Amino acid sequence: MQNIDYHDTTVRVRYAETDQMGVVYHANYLIWFEVGRVELMRALGIEYKRMEIDDDCHIVVVDVRCRYINSARYDEELCIRTRIAESRNRTIRFSYEVRRDSGQELLAVGETLHVICGSNGKPKLLPEKYRAILGTAPVSNPIGSQS
Repeated sequence: MQNIDYHDTTVRVRYAETDQMGVVYHANYLIWFEVGRVELMRALGIEYKRMEIDDDCHIVVVDVRCRYINSARYDEELCIRTRIAESRNRTIRFSYEVRRDSGQELLAVGETLHVICGSNGKPKLLPEKYRAILGTAPVSNPIGSQS
């Protein structure tokens, strides 16, 4: 598996994601964080669905942060840049940048912290096969930093 610093995912703002003025509603950024996170994991060779089915391993969100800098609007293409900020035995922290794809203008930065749990809801160790992959991911800059 190759070592990657980040993964970029492109999304287009849908009409349903905006308010009456055509500006993206703030909660949609959290959905885009999830899209970026899933695609980063897939790029690393890890599928959430397989983790849950094969290893009873769920990545539960326990903290979310988002700082809004500029507005996104209907029909714009956005780039969601996702990094693994930190990977430990029982937790993973992801960081995100949302940029306007046309000019790379920074719109928002954020991070999510996840605890590894079994289907019983209790924390557990991340299986070694995933730690081996996630442990190779470099630590990124903290929320709010420019890259």
